[in-house]
Amino acid sequence: MDALDCIKGRRSVRKYTDEKISHETIAQIVEAATFAPSWKNTQTIRYHVVEDRALLDNIAENAIKDFPFNTKTIHRCAALAVVTGVKGICGYEEDGSFSTSKGDRWEMFDAGVAAETFCLSAYAQGVGTVILGIFEDDAVGKIIGIPENEQVMALIAMGYPEKTSTAPERKRVEEVLTIH
Repeated sequence: MDALDCIKGRRSVRKYTDEKISHETIAQIVEAATFAPSWKNTQTIRYHVVEDRALLDNIAENAIKDFPFNTKTIHRCAALAVVTGVKGICGYEEDGSFSTSKGDRWEMFDAGVAAETFCLSAYAQGVGTVILGIFEDDAVGKIIGIPENEQVMALIAMGYPEKTSTAPERKRVEEVLTIH
């Protein structure tokens, strides 16, 4: 698949078929996602993929507060990628000080790059995704038992799309580009 076709064709998918995603396909998605750039090539992003329906339901009911759209999406998905980052590395110097004025926010930048790379890779494999940002980090971490040195950064619901959709209208280049 051409890179521009992949970028322009990917959609946020919230409704899925009942078809499971093979472990081979998940591994291929993650393998491609490992090529996402990261702070000083530290590669701190990790992917914990949840397929177990009881765990998915537990996350949907107990870690998604006051946002029913995400609850429904998790109940519908075939799998949920819990994107985590190893704490205290990305954006930090060896002495623990921050490398930039961004402080600890650089970790989220790397997580965002990795999450979108994951989603583009999934799209190339025919798997639909949506990045979920409204959830309780600690609750998700406890439910699936992430290691203490990692923090939950994002959730990515995954599954084979129930239907295809067209792109919503995009802003014109003139609205988003300023050349100085």
